[in-house]
Amino acid sequence: MKSMVEIIPAIMPTSFADLEEKLSFVAGLTPLVQIDVMDGRLTSKKTWPYIFTELDKNFGSILREEEGFPFWNDVDFEVDLMVKEPEKIWRDWVTLGAKRIIFHIESIADPKSFLDIVRKNSVSKDSPLYTEIGFALNITTPHETLYPFIEQLDFVQFMGIAEIGFQGSTFSESVFAKIEDLRNRYPELIISVDGGVNLEVAKRLVETGVNRIVVGSAIFGKNDREKVERALTEFQSTFS
Repeated sequence: MKSMVEIIPAIMPTSFADLEEKLSFVAGLTPLVQIDVMDGRLTSKKTWPYIFTELDKNFGSILREEEGFPFWNDVDFEVDLMVKEPEKIWRDWVTLGAKRIIFHIESIADPKSFLDIVRKNSVSKDSPLYTEIGFALNITTPHETLYPFIEQLDFVQFMGIAEIGFQGSTFSESVFAKIEDLRNRYPELIISVDGGVNLEVAKRLVETGVNRIVVGSAIFGKNDREKVERALTEFQSTFS
């Protein structure tokens, strides 16, 4: 039996133009995309807007509301902040209109205090401007780390690969057991998985109770609009 699962295409932008192009491939086909953001400190890679030593001028223009986020009328976005010191920049992404923000627990010294600050500086959950907050876990981080503050989270994201920030890696089998354990403990929790997901892995993830599946290279692996549309449609039709 098919389950209702959210399929989220993941973009790892190499430039503002690359972000615009990839968004154009999926705008109108999906309600939301994930944008992977790396500053070269938490991971060895950098993405837009941190490719150069100074922030991309388009990023600044969007923050100053001189320019709109690409395709903001057609698609929402969540941002996966694979960065050091996310406490310094998370408000920027709220300003840009992110529907969800994902923080990597390994990048935060005191997760409980950090969440307290985020919640005190966020609008009410009843507001249409509310931004969902989730924590991502690397495969070596025990999921039990989340227990003291899991009620403050809107969702949890398991990383499926050992070296985050590299699309096309193989999914780690050890993650399935961690997902099952967390699902059994928190039946209502929204669980997302990102990294190494192809169609067969996605089917197994659904069986473990995953709600959201983030797909990068299996959709954007070939930088071709027709192939991207075909891959996205295949994932969506499998789980709709």
